[in-house]
Order: sequence, then structure tokens, then C-alpha cells
Amino acid sequence: MSENILTIKNVSKSFPKVIANNNISFNIKKNTVHALLGENGAGKSTLVKILYGLLKSDEGEITFNNSPLEVQSPSEARKNKIGMVFQHFSLFDSLTVRENLVLGIDQSMSFSSLQERVNEISNRYKLPLDLDAPINTLSAGQKQRVEIVRILLQDPELLIMDEPTSVLTPQEVESLFETLNTLLTEGRTILYITHKLEEVINLCDEVTILRNGEVIESSKLENETAETLATKMLGKKLSEIKTDYSNITSELNLSAKNLSIEFNDPFLVDLKNISFDIKEGEIFGIAGVAGNGQSELMNLLTGEEIEGVSGQLIFNKIDIKNFSPKKRRDMSIAFVPENRLGHSAVPELTLTENILLSQFPDNDFQKNGLISFENIEVQAKKVIEKFNVVTPGPDAKASSLSGGNLQKFVIGREILSKPKLLIISHPTWGIDAGAEHAIRQSLIELAKNGTSIIVISQDLDELIEITHRLSVIFNGKLSKSYDTREISISQIGLLMGGHKVD
Repeated sequence: MSENILTIKNVSKSFPKVIANNNISFNIKKNTVHALLGENGAGKSTLVKILYGLLKSDEGEITFNNSPLEVQSPSEARKNKIGMVFQHFSLFDSLTVRENLVLGIDQSMSFSSLQERVNEISNRYKLPLDLDAPINTLSAGQKQRVEIVRILLQDPELLIMDEPTSVLTPQEVESLFETLNTLLTEGRTILYITHKLEEVINLCDEVTILRNGEVIESSKLENETAETLATKMLGKKLSEIKTDYSNITSELNLSAKNLSIEFNDPFLVDLKNISFDIKEGEIFGIAGVAGNGQSELMNLLTGEEIEGVSGQLIFNKIDIKNFSPKKRRDMSIAFVPENRLGHSAVPELTLTENILLSQFPDNDFQKNGLISFENIEVQAKKVIEKFNVVTPGPDAKASSLSGGNLQKFVIGREILSKPKLLIISHPTWGIDAGAEHAIRQSLIELAKNGTSIIVISQDLDELIEITHRLSVIFNGKLSKSYDTREISISQIGLLMGGHKVD
């Protein structure tokens, strides 16, 4: 029986109006992959931030390798042989791989010694790197390699991985799992945080499930399925999601014809002859690895980028290519950008105020020329209730919500406005199984009622589950569209890597 490498006993952490961790206790055995699961707001992020020295617990004890663990910073955590790879890469795009690696290590090391260590790690774990490549030229999978190599330079015994496959192609996921298995053969331990429950079943040995800041269960994964894990996380069973093709009409909602733009910027991707059609009631998916033009295309579709755009964008028989975001919203086009805080919502405004800023002109938010905050608050409460947003109330600031709960609020706000066209980027990135299920089901119901939807996502399971047709964007070019029922995930993965499929 393996001994414990980490023991967490009665750990608690509170913030104003929120108990994030409430008497958390569980063990992680040496040389295992231990999954940490839970809904958004369940307390996972708070707990791992305590382990990595980003937060300090209010109460409780943590033992690592049979010694008390009290770290005040990430550098202390790394000195104690604890490393962490975050969901959002912490790399400097304007610097090279070598420069990012140098900045990420705590000890002094010459360039030649660094080169030797990186070569050794790259060969051992099959993580090839070009040290002279600028970060902005790398794919998401290559950036993740840099993050992992940077942590392995510190020789960690415990590696914390937060949503490690959220931006990877299926082929890159397979490569990552090979690396993790190599780490296990060396006796290392991995704490694995993910919302992809099938990965937990295939990769992990044990699991701890959090709900509302408390441990619901900590056990081996024997006899578990993705469905049983989701039920334990949520306290209820999820219904099956089915995409309905019967409500798609023959009427075109949006037509893009040869949309192109060139940027005089090495950090942006030129778009080349983007063309697609969407019918009323249709969900159209755009897959792709991060950095292949998704953000640039989103800006063209929402009107945030109109200078220098060629081609046509026909909505409701009108070319809207040069229309501003407000003018497009006035035509009942809604959008949810990838960056929720600061782009989709103003951090220092309340949820009610954020509702007001984003609504269409035909709402009932005005009476006799005056703003009706009563009606706006009613709408905010509807969004909070329908999408299970964990928040003290509609008067809470957007910045006070966890990332997943803010995402639920922003998406719910747009869905309940019942637009004619919804353009949404990464709708369920990094959110829990229950919220993911609710949002996907809501998108399907919205399409049934005649709304056309564009979903830009790196989550292939999501695109397969909810879209009617999909294309893949690679290096600023969009592939032809495929009926989602007739293309496999492996074929999509090849397209995402720039390869052709039959």
C-alpha cells in the first residue's frame, strides 16, 4: 500500500460572504494520479492555491512528505518540490522559449547548463522544444510543453495540473498522457484537476470530490463512470443532451463571403477568404487550436474589427461588415467573447448594472424615458436562478464571482435576451459538468426557437454534442463545413493540425 505524499487535514478558508474551503480533509498517495473534481465554486482553485503558496489557509494542517507544509509563495512551493501547470499559460508572448524558461527557474543557471537540462528533459519526456522560437509562434500544445518543461526543471515530486487538456487537439492529449505516464514511472505524483470526466476514468487512480467547499467523497476510482462521478459532483443525475435537426429552416440567417483581413502585427493571425452560411435555427461550430485566428474572426463577426476587412458579411439580407458592435446588437445579434471579465462584463459594476449595459433596444428597462432598475434586477435574478449562478445576489460585483459563475451569468444574460443570432466563444471552457450541461441544453433550446448560433470552441466533445455543422480554422483559413454526424473526432483533430481529411 502506497504511503501518503500529501495529507490535508481540516483545512478551511473563507472570503467575505463565502466559505471557499470548509474543513477539507483527504490524502494523496505517492506515485498516483489523484483527481480533484467539483463544480465551479466548489473550492478546488482555493485549495490548490493554498498548496502552491498563493493563499494562506485560515485553519488546518497540511503535511507533505511527512513534514508540515507552510509555504508563503510559489517559489517556496517549488523549493518544497511542488510544481503547478496552470490552465491559462503564464508565458510572455514577446519572449523566446529560452527566455521564458530562464524567467521561470528559481536558481541561477548558465545558458549552456539550461540547454543541457532542457535537452535532457525534452528527450526523457518526449517534449521537444525550439529554444529560440518566440512564444507567439507556438501552438497551444507547444506552449504547454514549455510550461511543463519549466516546472520539470525544478524536479518536482508533486505536480499539480489545472485543466491541462482544455486547449489541446486529441493528438496532443495523447502525447500529454504519454508524458504523464513517464512521470509516474519515475515515482512522481500528479494532482489532476479537470472537468473532463472521461479523462479521470482513463488516467487517474483516486478521486476527491468537492461540493460547496466540502469533501463529498475521497476514494479509489474502481467501478466509477463519468456519469456516476457527475452525479456525485452535482448531487443529481444529468439528462441526455440531443441535438435537434428538425427546426432548421431553409432561410439563411448569416452568410460570410471571402472575409479577409491582414494585420501588421506578429501577434495577430491574418484571415484569408473566410466563407460559411448559417440557416435559421442552426448551430454552426468552428473548431481549432488556440492561436489560429479564432479571436480575430470573433472580432470581425462582432464588429470590433472593421477597418481593412474585405469580403461580405450578410445578415438578414444586409451587409453588416462595417457595422459597429452596438449597431449589430440593435439588429438582435448577441455575442459572448472569450474574455468574460473586462470584455463581457465590467468588473466593478454589479450584475444588475451589467445586465443594463448589454441589452437590446426592445426590452422593458425604461419607463417614460427613465431607467427601470426594478425591471433590470428582475432580469438579473432570472439569469442567476436559471443558470444556477453562485453569488450573494444581483447587487454583487462581477469581479466577486468565480470564473465559472461569471461565465454562466454572461452566457445566461445573452441567451435570455433571445437574439436572432448568437456568436459565442468557448461557452463551457473551464466550467463544471452541471453548468456545462445546462449551457449546452440552453443553446440547443435557443436554436429550436429559431436563433442561429455560432460556437467557436476548442472542446471537440462540445462541438460534436451540440452543433449541426462545423468547420475547422487553421492558420487563418476555414475548412469546408461538415455535417457533425458524419465526421469523427480524429478527423477533426487532423484538420486542427493543418492536415487534409477525406
